[in-house]
Amino acid sequence: MEIKYWSDIACPFCYIGSTRMKRALKELNLYDETPLEFKSFQLDPTSPTTTDETMVEHFSSGHGMSAEQATAQIQQISQMGASDGLKVDLINAIPTNTLDAHRLIKLADSTGDRDLTEKVIDAFYQIYFSNGESIADHDVLKKAATKAGLDASQVDEILNSKKFEREVRSDEIEAQKLGIQGAPFFVIDNKYGISGAQPYETFVQALRQVQAKEG
Repeated sequence: MEIKYWSDIACPFCYIGSTRMKRALKELNLYDETPLEFKSFQLDPTSPTTTDETMVEHFSSGHGMSAEQATAQIQQISQMGASDGLKVDLINAIPTNTLDAHRLIKLADSTGDRDLTEKVIDAFYQIYFSNGESIADHDVLKKAATKAGLDASQVDEILNSKKFEREVRSDEIEAQKLGIQGAPFFVIDNKYGISGAQPYETFVQALRQVQAKEG
């Protein structure tokens, strides 16, 4: 079995959904033996790298809501994350561009060290959802990436270039070709698709069904 999933660091449902998927894999003793590939999917590639916009303002303008409705929705999403043991402080998150974070995830993935890639992904989710720091800030990214285990000089090289941007765009083009219009989206064995942050039990059931079919 192998799984690839399209995800964005600025997407709370991606954070929650991927956490549930990984938990389901571990529950079924499949995690260690199942290749798990993070595919880049920017929810908004046009987002700026710096902003004074609050998440409530960003959410209300993007979804056509009042500030009160946006606040209620944000709090509901945060509670959803908390139910999975995640700190999703979405109201204090900074809505900025995630391209450089995706490029550094590609750097981690290029090492072939799965644990390193997972640590980098998790570190970037922490920046966005727990720390209230900008995921587009190069100093913030470098500190988190090197603490997760990436080489500082390589991180500098990536951040001061456009390296791995083509790979990020390639993931997004692949998603378009597959008809994937949102994230998270999970593809198991290039055959079975799961859309969204489905309940944990749904992931367990889906994995069991694939196990039975694939034998």
